[in-house]
Amino acid sequence: MAAQQGMPSSPLRVLEEARGMGFTEAGDTADAVAAEGAYYLEQVTITEASEDDYEYEEIPDDNFSIPEGEEDLAKAIQIVQDQATDTHILEQKTVLPSKYAVPEVVEDFLCNFLIKMGMTRTLDCFQSEWYELVQKRVTELRDGGNVPDVYTQNMLLESENKNLKKDLKHYKQAADKARADLLKTQKERDFHRMRHKQVLQERNKLINDLKRLKLHYASYEPTLRVLHEKHHTLLKEKMLTSLERDRALGQISGLQATLQHMEKGRICNIPEIKVGQSGERGTVPEGPTQKGLREAREQSKYKKKMKENTKDSEFPVDMQPNPKLGSCKENLSPSKFDYKLNNIFRLHELPVSCIAVHPCKEILVSCGEDRLWKVVGLPKGNVLLTGVGHTDWLSDCCFHPSGNKLATSSGDTTVKLWDLSKAECLLTFEGHKHAVWSCTWHSCGDFVASSSLDSTSKIWDIQSERCRCTLYGHTDSVNSIEFFPFSNTLLTGSADKSLSIWDARTGKCEQSLYGHMHSINDATFTPRGHMIASCDACGVIKLWDFRKLLPIVSIDVGPSPGNEVNFDSSGRVLAQASGNGVIHLLDLKSGQIHKLMGHESEAHTVVFSQDGESLFSGGSDGTVRTWS
Repeated sequence: MAAQQGMPSSPLRVLEEARGMGFTEAGDTADAVAAEGAYYLEQVTITEASEDDYEYEEIPDDNFSIPEGEEDLAKAIQIVQDQATDTHILEQKTVLPSKYAVPEVVEDFLCNFLIKMGMTRTLDCFQSEWYELVQKRVTELRDGGNVPDVYTQNMLLESENKNLKKDLKHYKQAADKARADLLKTQKERDFHRMRHKQVLQERNKLINDLKRLKLHYASYEPTLRVLHEKHHTLLKEKMLTSLERDRALGQISGLQATLQHMEKGRICNIPEIKVGQSGERGTVPEGPTQKGLREAREQSKYKKKMKENTKDSEFPVDMQPNPKLGSCKENLSPSKFDYKLNNIFRLHELPVSCIAVHPCKEILVSCGEDRLWKVVGLPKGNVLLTGVGHTDWLSDCCFHPSGNKLATSSGDTTVKLWDLSKAECLLTFEGHKHAVWSCTWHSCGDFVASSSLDSTSKIWDIQSERCRCTLYGHTDSVNSIEFFPFSNTLLTGSADKSLSIWDARTGKCEQSLYGHMHSINDATFTPRGHMIASCDACGVIKLWDFRKLLPIVSIDVGPSPGNEVNFDSSGRVLAQASGNGVIHLLDLKSGQIHKLMGHESEAHTVVFSQDGESLFSGGSDGTVRTWS
């Protein structure tokens, strides 16, 4: 049975097998090593002296018996064959696999210890019981690992110490970083606290300053009110004085005409009377009539000499009657607001800056930033004429009162006059230092006024081809300029948020109007001339009473800027071109605002036709749109 189970039957047999394998020298050690379930045998040294005297004990085999009978004989033969097979397997050092691994270190330690101590019987008992338990699988063997020693423990402790040092280093770095972040955060907190306190102090200081300024300016309000009243009184007196002056000039001109008529017809032949001192013989005192005739004669001579020496044009002396006043009063038909987009004319490659309608014919002129102006026939929109001459973008254009000439202003700092019949440039006025924003004709047709980015306006004489006067007073760009209908009065709108009224004959500012909070882009008169409309860069429209020089109403259609404003022929509808592409129509009678939506981009200019039945607008896409 011992051979059948794959283990030696006794320790003695193990020793004999060890001798048969040739382990005879003293001090030599050999291990029979196999896979799982292998036997581990310690070789012992057997001297030659003890080999003959050694007594071998027989191991009784109580379980072995030879059966009787044929069947028993066959079983016995089978048992012998099995034993021979087991012996052959043991000779080949082949062992049965075991489920559990034998702890080699513990077994070797015990076997070597017992052999060195000469405890052979104990060794035999240990091996027989050990391997019997292993083969029977009675005991569950557990892997106890290596036998612990001081070196291994030291290695483990050293490895653990290194890991702990690494963790400590990481923790120190994290703590240092957290400390630095904390200090930085504390400094930022202190800085923001200090800054907050400074802002609070500055705010309180500004509040106190504002309160003081309010009180200070409040003390000036009564004085300003008194000065304002005095100013209006002086303006009235000045107006009356100017009227008396104009009346006196008219009387002088009448006396001059009478004198010339008397001289030509020789109606009276009065000998010349010398004026001498009173009381002298042969002298007659000069009467008022004779004095007036003498002054008129001297003034006539002076004017003749001036005409011979210069070619300057003269401003009209008297106010000319406005032919539109009667038509405006008679035109009581309801105003038109239901304009619809009728046509789109693509005339320029760059944005359209201005549109002007001819005073008599069915044509209009459009100016663009592509340096061209074009005459367009209505209603088809065919281009009749193209003007080329400016070296930079065009800003504005205006028809001559007769309609046969055109004035254009440009970013090249010049104003040009064109003959529409020949499409030729007649005159070029140079004098502005920066771009010219706007131009306008005088109703007599002898003067052109222009406004510029250089904060000045100029009045140009067509006959003498020179600048007659430069208007100084604005502190920023002068964006628009326009003559009062049939008069010598000019209106300018500036980026300094003010409107100014000028006397074109003297070049002096007669009145300034304040009220806009942003740059004024355009300003215009009604056809009757009794009202002014202006628009600024935030879309605020203001209406002013020109007779009282006071604001009437303010309308905010922003926040998009208002680029241009124009009245219709009746003066009851105001149109504004807005920066968001909307055309706003304001009914001055009802106060209603109508919007025309059609431009895809910014609308730069808007103008009514002469009959008010159509509306024309130009946009930044280079198109002119007609509304009817």
